[in-house]
Amino acid sequence: MKSGTDIESWLNLCLIEGLGNVSIRKLLISFGNPSAILSASSTTLERCITPAAAARIQSRTNRSKIQATLEWLEDPINTVITWADPDYPTQLLNIPDPPPLLYLKGRRELLRHPALAVVGSRNATPQGLSNAEVLSETASNAGLCIISGLALGIDAAAHTGGLRGLASSIAVVGTGLDIVYPARNHALAHRLAKEGAIVSEFPLGTPAIGRNFPRRNRIISGMSHGCLVVEAALRSGSLITARQALEQGREVMAIPGSIHSPLAKGCHALIKQGAKLVENTQDILEELNHLPLAIHPTRPHSVENKVSNENESLLKHLGHDAVDIDTLCMRSGLTADVVSAMLLTLELEGQVSSLPGGCYQRVS
Repeated sequence: MKSGTDIESWLNLCLIEGLGNVSIRKLLISFGNPSAILSASSTTLERCITPAAAARIQSRTNRSKIQATLEWLEDPINTVITWADPDYPTQLLNIPDPPPLLYLKGRRELLRHPALAVVGSRNATPQGLSNAEVLSETASNAGLCIISGLALGIDAAAHTGGLRGLASSIAVVGTGLDIVYPARNHALAHRLAKEGAIVSEFPLGTPAIGRNFPRRNRIISGMSHGCLVVEAALRSGSLITARQALEQGREVMAIPGSIHSPLAKGCHALIKQGAKLVENTQDILEELNHLPLAIHPTRPHSVENKVSNENESLLKHLGHDAVDIDTLCMRSGLTADVVSAMLLTLELEGQVSSLPGGCYQRVS
């Protein structure tokens, strides 16, 4: 952490309303540091930026925000990372619009780790959640810090798996770090702050505003060496992240799914466009083979599945696509009440999961 005066100068500059990252970069190139910018005259500033932007610097009215942030920084778990900080993620510096300042809660050393972005649908299938969690855990054990966006669904599963692995997980959020969004992930956010990290470019107090999340997505991909899409519809925010990853020169990967599943359409579109088809962690490591990863033995990720013999045949009829009871009755020749009872047992054993619309899906 730099001196308090230095941090205060960075905050003073970055908290000026309407002063964008491009303008801040121009000013820093010309003046060298925030203190020199803040002490410059309007005439001098206007050589780099518009008169309106120069006037905003001269009439700074953000003292209360700065004071609130300085108080927040008194907790040792909280920090800010600036462009001048050696811990600022190198990958992120190379994107067209890197934020000049990052707010961080948790383990700042994780910013130096090779990283994999894992993203996908908020309304994921049970199999998608399982895939995200297991692949994130094994990739974390292989030395890749798992980065995602703390959303419900695939993001939360990716963080959970990453935290179980050795390289942990980082959440990039679209709010200030004094706000947990969505609230349902409060426990996960607390665990990330303790065992991993949470990062945001947005000042404290910034609420969940729709336009902030595409900006968050560019940081998720920008901090990573590759981006894995687990499940995504054709018009999914995850595809925006994948597109940003591609534009940033990152490796893009996707897990295929059922040809009948709307949540596989986005992944299939990415694969058709050249994304790496991923079936296991080895596929990810092969795509990122230029990274100096320390491979660690993976920890067991699930208990042994025990399926009673009488229900094993129903699993074969179920296959790996979502299916309703009527179809299972037709395939198996069993009555609806027998199939329903068997499905209940399989669900209790953790072999199948019920889906909206009266369908069931096998969980491998």
